[in-house]
Amino acid sequence: MDATLSEEQAAIRHTLRDVLDRRSGPESVRAAVLTWAGYDEALWRRLAGRLGLPGLAVERRYGGVGCGPTELALACEETGRVLLPSPLLSTAALVAPLVAALGTPGQRARLLPRLAAGELTGALVLPGGTLSTVLGLTGANDGDWSGGGRAGGVQARRADGRWRLYGEAGQVFDGHSAGLLLVAAHTGGYARGRTLLFAVRPEETRGVVRARLTALDETRPQARVELRDAEAELLGGGGDGGESAVVPDARPALAALGGVVAAVLAAEAVGAADRALERTVEYARVREQFGRPIGSFQAVKHRLADLYVAVRAARSAAYYAAWAAVGGPDAPAGSAAGGLALAQALETLRLVAGEAVQLHGGVGVTWEHDVQLYFKRAASDELLFGPVHRLRARAADAAGLFDAAARRETVVL
Repeated sequence: MDATLSEEQAAIRHTLRDVLDRRSGPESVRAAVLTWAGYDEALWRRLAGRLGLPGLAVERRYGGVGCGPTELALACEETGRVLLPSPLLSTAALVAPLVAALGTPGQRARLLPRLAAGELTGALVLPGGTLSTVLGLTGANDGDWSGGGRAGGVQARRADGRWRLYGEAGQVFDGHSAGLLLVAAHTGGYARGRTLLFAVRPEETRGVVRARLTALDETRPQARVELRDAEAELLGGGGDGGESAVVPDARPALAALGGVVAAVLAAEAVGAADRALERTVEYARVREQFGRPIGSFQAVKHRLADLYVAVRAARSAAYYAAWAAVGGPDAPAGSAAGGLALAQALETLRLVAGEAVQLHGGVGVTWEHDVQLYFKRAASDELLFGPVHRLRARAADAAGLFDAAARRETVVL
């Protein structure tokens, strides 16, 4: 693995940081989360139109930039630094790759160019399960989260030549504002049940009820989506929208996406931790106690140095996970590397945000100060994408560490 950034990758980072420093300061973020969409739509159009941000990992033939997970992770590291509220994660890291992997040629030609251009935003609707579970990062993706043929989840049935969906899902990222919903639904009953993905256009379909939820971290909007006899298009289905061709179960595609999404989330958390540490160092240089800056005290220096090492280590793990997600000949399993990187990044962000609040003193927990936004991001992300110990346990299972330890114990006995 070569950890050196290419000229193109360095340009992506530099350009995006420059735009976000000027257009997405703390006051702008606070104002954006109070809007209906939950993000600055004008800034999103600028990032999409001039920088091609949502199309970074989309093929050029569909109007994308043609880069890969590493470039997307670098972009998310920069958006994480400023806690940018945007549909980048749900559109570029979740919906677009699934359309590219499972969609028919017609569906890809119709949806991917609009997603890459930022004209259409997407949301992945996952009933009954967290994102880390569905992507196979914290456990086996056995499909129980989609309903499993029993009550609950989202059920799909075909009637009068059309697919219709019933059910609901909570904690859908950007689900209240997305123009395209990719819904994971169970079909086929209990004996021959499968989990398939369906495309729903909420503005053009009856029976879709969406409501934005109150979240701990307002910079990552979430919604509840209810589907009441909503008409949907099967992703990967035949031209008639049915199953004229054998449509594969969506769970393998979701699990295969786990490594990329974990790397992107890890890079985003690293960006947030890095900026929180920068703000804390800046404060330690100017906050005086006993007639001298608190940053001059040895104990404070040691704490900040430990945080710096932790951030650098988490960044290295995130970059390695992005490289592994490409699937090179010497790369390990992407989901295992991604899960470990995500665990380390979430742990680092929690540590840095907690220390930032302490070193800022009483002002760090006030609503007026920006450091509390990073603390909320740390707490929320670990609840949404963790817990850390399960991410590590799953990575150990995938690598066969426990089986190897059991074999060694058997030999000793």
